[in-house]
Amino acid sequence: MKFGIVARRDREAALKLAYRVYDFLKVSGYEVFVDRDTYSHLHEFDKEDVVRLEEFDVDYIIVIGGDGTILRVEHRTKRDIPILGINMGTLGFLTEVEPHETFFAISKLIEGEYHIDERIKLRTYINGVNNVPDALNEVAILTGIPGKIIHLKYYIDGGLADEVRADGLIISTPTGSTGYSMSAGGPFVDPRLRVVVLAPLAPIALSSRPIVVPAESKIDIRNLSPTREVILAIDGQFYTYLTPETEIQVKISPRRTRFIRFSNEIYPKYTMRIKKKF
Repeated sequence: MKFGIVARRDREAALKLAYRVYDFLKVSGYEVFVDRDTYSHLHEFDKEDVVRLEEFDVDYIIVIGGDGTILRVEHRTKRDIPILGINMGTLGFLTEVEPHETFFAISKLIEGEYHIDERIKLRTYINGVNNVPDALNEVAILTGIPGKIIHLKYYIDGGLADEVRADGLIISTPTGSTGYSMSAGGPFVDPRLRVVVLAPLAPIALSSRPIVVPAESKIDIRNLSPTREVILAIDGQFYTYLTPETEIQVKISPRRTRFIRFSNEIYPKYTMRIKKKF
């Protein structure tokens, strides 16, 4: 059994807990690897166990951080490796356990007392080519100039769904429904559903409302602002500017994110956490 460890780099407590987990697993006789960015902020790990995140070839990844750390792992790993998230972040919607539960959770993982929660991801094609990361949370098409709206048309399976003048359009998975999409007025979506939410960001027309479509839908977006670039943002981790004439298509990815879970409970975990945080 091989483990990978990734920690939030800007919190000393996360780095120290990462080392305690590393030491526990090493003493227990397991192969353990640490990503290079974690090591660069805490040099106590054995150097021979340090590898690039993109090169992780392990059975499980233990992520000690918040949602942003998990998204970083998802964007850079090549395989759909199960993730155990330990909450050292602000929101922690994607994490499974709190810091004080760490070693109890790892013991249950080692004993096989867990199940895998698979989440859909979105794949983005730019002029027919996929050269950007898949999205676990959302794909956002945003105005390239703050304070200036963009004019977009978007199509669902070839049919015109809406034409909006807005700050942008957010295309969200159920996992991402508690993030950017919710801030734009989108609904909380039970993560067990295979659907996608499209939420206009600050639209001029009050009739432009979020809609929910099947996950297998093909979503095409056209920028009708002839001189205005847009920003493509994926999970708040990847950004690129696109010229006005760029054709954007979003559809379900063949890849999945796999989380280690110890309970099947969805409620009240998500709904109460939303109320508590906001």
